[in-house]
Amino acid sequence: MAKNINSVSITVLLFVLLVASTEILKTEAQTFCFECGPVPFLGTNADCFNCCKTKYGSPPVISGVVEGSEKHCHCYC
Repeated sequence: MAKNINSVSITVLLFVLLVASTEILKTEAQTFCFECGPVPFLGTNADCFNCCKTKYGSPPVISGVVEGSEKHCHCYC
């Protein structure tokens, strides 16, 4: 029984080390920081990102997305 517990512990430890070293679970967190342009924003996501970069700079802005039923251009930092 003790050998089984040790085997499981070692396996879990190796899995945790693998995940930590390869950053498999790492995600890029983006935070809404600004709005840009008119409402409704009639352009594409690329147009939105250009609006955000022009108005607020890059960095801090890393992306721009047209979202919502009213088509707002949201800038993410």
